[in-house]
Amino acid sequence: MDLRRLGQSDLRIAPLMLGGNVFGWNLDQATSFALLDAFIDAGFNAIDTADTYSRWVKGHQGGESETVIGNWLKRSGKRGQVVIATKIGNDMGEGKSLKKDYVLRAAEACLKRLQVDCIDLLQTHFDDEVTPPEETMQAYAQLIAQGKVRVIGASNMSVARLKASLAASQALGIPRYQSLQPNYNLYDRVDFESQYLPVCKAEGLGVITYYSLAGGFLTGKYRSAADAAKNPSRGGKVKGYFDARGQRILQTLDDVAARHSATPAKIALAWLIAQPCVTAPIASATSLNQLHETMQAPRLKLSREDLQALDKASA
Repeated sequence: MDLRRLGQSDLRIAPLMLGGNVFGWNLDQATSFALLDAFIDAGFNAIDTADTYSRWVKGHQGGESETVIGNWLKRSGKRGQVVIATKIGNDMGEGKSLKKDYVLRAAEACLKRLQVDCIDLLQTHFDDEVTPPEETMQAYAQLIAQGKVRVIGASNMSVARLKASLAASQALGIPRYQSLQPNYNLYDRVDFESQYLPVCKAEGLGVITYYSLAGGFLTGKYRSAADAAKNPSRGGKVKGYFDARGQRILQTLDDVAARHSATPAKIALAWLIAQPCVTAPIASATSLNQLHETMQAPRLKLSREDLQALDKASA
């Protein structure tokens, strides 16, 4: 498996990360274990989760995904084969916060649920936009110095705050963010490419994309508002994609997929993997069949003509 360096850190990850948002939510522990085993046994190594997964479910407190992953790590004995990425800062009952005390407490809670001594990649899930970047970065530096975290990254942060955080680390001589986790896919391109990509290139940040399949839209499963309405829990996320540009993207995905005897989802992920700024897209799966299809994306090599067609359709 081709492993890619994450930013300027010593972490190296395969060009596809398994999304852990479904563990403990719409997948039970046994099914989650089966997916995790299949993913790692196929040569992939990075799993993404967050402390708030799946707090949005009635009766859940957050931490359900981390707990499932922690139980799997303990049972499987595969800790040495896995890069664990989790996120803090989102609302776990106290509101969004990146204050030093909160960061330290949140990280300890993640470690306990994951049943590990060290988190490979700890990411800011959401910025609180109030706490001085110096305070947050010093909290992360303390965790790294204690051996509880290896590398730190950011997500859902304004460009100004991202730059301020990087500057704070440099001024203080402490560890800095090595990665950014943005919303980036064939449809959602403008925000990342116009604002964040220049920073990632200039600062050497690795890019781990979330919403890599645009909430399922790029799988081709949802072709109209009527299709989306059939799945209220998931369809609501794609309702903004049914415009002329969205239809053009789907048609081009179909065309390229036909040439490769592949699925639109596989092509959409392969396009992301081929972007020079992307270290790895995140994709979740709810069945072994879906996972096996997803895992084929890194091995699919798109031609220059394929990439040009997809770029033109999604421009």
